[in-house]
Amino acid sequence: MFRPTREALIRFQHLLVAGLATALLSSCRSDLSTLDPAGPSASMVADLWWVMFGGAAVIFVLVMALFAMVMLRTDKVRHISAKHWIGIGGIGMPVPVLIALLIFAFFQGETLFGANAPKPDVTITATSRMWSWEFTYTIDGDQVHSRDVLHMPVGQTVQIDTTSIDVIHSFWVPRLGGKIDSIPGQVNSIVLKADVEGTFGGICSEYCGIGHDQMSFRVNTHSPNDFEELLRNLRQ
Repeated sequence: MFRPTREALIRFQHLLVAGLATALLSSCRSDLSTLDPAGPSASMVADLWWVMFGGAAVIFVLVMALFAMVMLRTDKVRHISAKHWIGIGGIGMPVPVLIALLIFAFFQGETLFGANAPKPDVTITATSRMWSWEFTYTIDGDQVHSRDVLHMPVGQTVQIDTTSIDVIHSFWVPRLGGKIDSIPGQVNSIVLKADVEGTFGGICSEYCGIGHDQMSFRVNTHSPNDFEELLRNLRQ
């Protein structure tokens, strides 16, 4: 029966870790990367991702340690019964990690969407349709619009009220926060905040038909004064 050597197992582990690290690092910097946050809500989502990744890594390391022990120290584990393996590997190792992750996720969710969610300084309506987004703002009592470009002020909380004209879509700006469904006949809201001026990618994250892959938009963030001036120019 073939049994891998210690060196082969170590080499396999090194290759696996290197591959995972390469994949992670390549995805950290992107226009749509949740791991490159530009606002507090997105930072909380990224923190949750990293904590969950850390928990998964702990479980993975423990499982790989058991695997190596079984493959290389068969004489020392032969006497362990199946019930003990289930108790140790199936309950004792993952359950405490999963409970800790669940508690952390509840706290993050309560901060993002619960009673502690920040009150908005600006409210913008996002109306989705196949295959575009229209954004409606209020300036000096008048409504102005932009298509496929969302403008936001930096440093202010912005409530996005989204609805749909036709089918279910989903509003998502990965570097600024979570996603929210855009549903016909219903208004759903999400609060975002940008920490820096710049341009960020936004997408429809709900498959909505053959044009779904083209249903993207841009988010331009401006200083508060520039934001108001831009809206006045849109009114003209």
